[in-house]
Amino acid sequence: MSDSFDYDQMVQDALMQVVRTALSETVKNGLPSPHHFYITFQTNRPDVLMPDALKEQHPEEMTIVLQHQFWDLKVTPKTFSVTLSFDGENQEITVPFTALSNFLDPSVKFGLQFDPLAPENTLSTNETTKTSKETKTNNKDDNSKIVTLDAFRKK
Repeated sequence: MSDSFDYDQMVQDALMQVVRTALSETVKNGLPSPHHFYITFQTNRPDVLMPDALKEQHPEEMTIVLQHQFWDLKVTPKTFSVTLSFDGENQEITVPFTALSNFLDPSVKFGLQFDPLAPENTLSTNETTKTSKETKTNNKDDNSKIVTLDAFRKK
């Protein structure tokens, strides 16, 4: 049992739930105009499923856009999958929410930034948390723990 709360992880989980809910609502009701999503994720993980040619073109990170042409969007508690057109060919990709680095809906000036977690088969959750805490401890500027949403609020 831990002697402190892992607030950083709690916040990450809550923010991932926002993305999960937005995508789930899109599955149920479609994407209402003018909403569209820019989703950036790590591609260099074994739990990201995408064609090898796309992984070669985007060896570390990739941004996809969900706006007009996307198909078969599916959302599970841990992943989402979608079919997109790349060079005229439809390709399915599956992304775990823990691989996300950014989510943006520019139509309403809303964005989230994530610290992607290592895949479960690479690092355990305790090792990931320890590594994250060690990195933050070594940072002189510890303002990265503060999340502000003021820039996205309507005034």
